[in-house]
Amino acid sequence: MKHLVAYITTGFPSTDFTVDAALALAEAGVDTLELGMPFSDPVADGPVIEAANLKALQNSFRLQHLFDASAKIAPHIDTLWMGYFNPFYHKGMDTFIAEANKAGVNGFIIPDLPFEEAQPYKPIVEESGLNLIDFIAPTDSRERIGQIVTHAKKFIYLVAYAGITGAGKSEDLQEIVANIKGFTDTPVYVGFGVDQNTAKEKAKGVDGVIVGSAFVKVLLDETLNNSQKITRIAQIAKEIKEKIND
Repeated sequence: MKHLVAYITTGFPSTDFTVDAALALAEAGVDTLELGMPFSDPVADGPVIEAANLKALQNSFRLQHLFDASAKIAPHIDTLWMGYFNPFYHKGMDTFIAEANKAGVNGFIIPDLPFEEAQPYKPIVEESGLNLIDFIAPTDSRERIGQIVTHAKKFIYLVAYAGITGAGKSEDLQEIVANIKGFTDTPVYVGFGVDQNTAKEKAKGVDGVIVGSAFVKVLLDETLNNSQKITRIAQIAKEIKEKIND
């Protein structure tokens, strides 16, 4: 069974909504939830997730909101925090580790922390029983892939194309997937540009997909009330889960 990882932005439109949406996604078949930490300069994200980040910050999002929401969500679904390195650096990795363990969160996804720069932190995170997810890009050489994935745990985040989330580009990933699987048995999940229309194709040869912008677009839709938004993202999750396992 291929896995579905769903991203939503914490605190948008509210922290209570985040909890309700997360639990609905869990019921709809999502295997792992990425709780996004709103940040003012989300360099890997496209305009959809960037807009949600900005609105959450305008709504006075604080890290404590992430910690509180996670304590209500993590008992019901495998949960990871997705955020940029700046908050980890300023608040301290030890603080995030302690809060993650308290809430039952299983690790971190930090897209602007390259493999080399992650090395001082990865052992600390893993020794605490958490995961620091490794990224592979289509531009990585076979040698670099081997260096990154040999000790990767939980799953490998394969970026579907060079660029930002939600751009909807397409690249043939079969060679890079074969290279990854030549080095490790760790599951490979593909992210960037995955939605209801692309999920079946993107899931070929990998163990799961990561979907963000398709959900966040719904959260940004001001023609829907909160109940309708939750119903819609649950429908999208069910549809994608069926397509990748068809």
